[in-house]
Amino acid sequence: MEIQRNISEFILLGLSDDRNVQIFCFVLFLLCFIALLVGNFVVLISILCSPLFHQPMYYFLSQLSIMDICYTSSVTPKLICDLLEGTQTISYGYCMVQVFTMHFFGSSEIFIITAMAIDRYVAICKPLHYMIIMNRTKCSFLILAAWAGGVAHAFLQLSMTMQLPFCGPNEIDHYFCDIFPLLKIACTDTYVDGIFVIVGSGVILLVIFLILFLSYAIILFHLRNHSAEGRRKALSTCVSHISVVVLFFGPAIFSYLRPPTAFPEDKVVALFYTIIAPMFNPLIYTLRNTEMKNAMRKVWFHNMFSKETKS
Repeated sequence: MEIQRNISEFILLGLSDDRNVQIFCFVLFLLCFIALLVGNFVVLISILCSPLFHQPMYYFLSQLSIMDICYTSSVTPKLICDLLEGTQTISYGYCMVQVFTMHFFGSSEIFIITAMAIDRYVAICKPLHYMIIMNRTKCSFLILAAWAGGVAHAFLQLSMTMQLPFCGPNEIDHYFCDIFPLLKIACTDTYVDGIFVIVGSGVILLVIFLILFLSYAIILFHLRNHSAEGRRKALSTCVSHISVVVLFFGPAIFSYLRPPTAFPEDKVVALFYTIIAPMFNPLIYTLRNTEMKNAMRKVWFHNMFSKETKS
């Protein structure tokens, strides 16, 4: 059956019609995007240029930084340009690219966060077997599995979206192409498609969140047998991970685990998992992490001063 598609572009209604609000949001999100890029690149380069890269936890953290950069870059540059220029159109092809990249990078990030939780569980609950269980081969397999899972999830979401007929209204009440706003303007009954999104995104998010919550509960239970110093160090790491999980999963679950419709509040909620959480991730992972802070000092200050001294 041929898909009816008379629309070649969509209009993104964005965050506000007020020009003053648009200028304010442009400055705010530009600064947020710059901070996100700087923070994640600093973390990434600090890990790659230090011995920390050979430790599983920091290997996963470097992958998370890459994913944060790619994930936010699939949406934020377009948002910033639209706010500056006042134009809010997006072609059908670019819209479909956004659907794919958002779900690909977003789901891959979720799987990487899960791999990080597995790493912490093994490190704290099975410390004597840690280096055997979490060797580089298995860590690389987990990363490849995260990417493969992201591709599979994004392909299913994209395939469903591309089957939708668009022949009437072309205004998307959002600042990027997301599935629920697209379902709202499709020229067909989208009830089944909405259920598919809830199961394919919302339920998966909830299940993974519950698994992560259970794993950290078990970790905290096992910390009773550790020394005071060991508990302090492990708690510092776990608190960072839990903060990232709550900041990312909370808004995402709200967006996808509910009746298949679009609400005005979705745009504000989406800011948390598309811009705010990726921006704060570097700060969360480095603020209470002594090893990370030492690596950053060595890479960014010690090496610079060494070069100046030699010159």
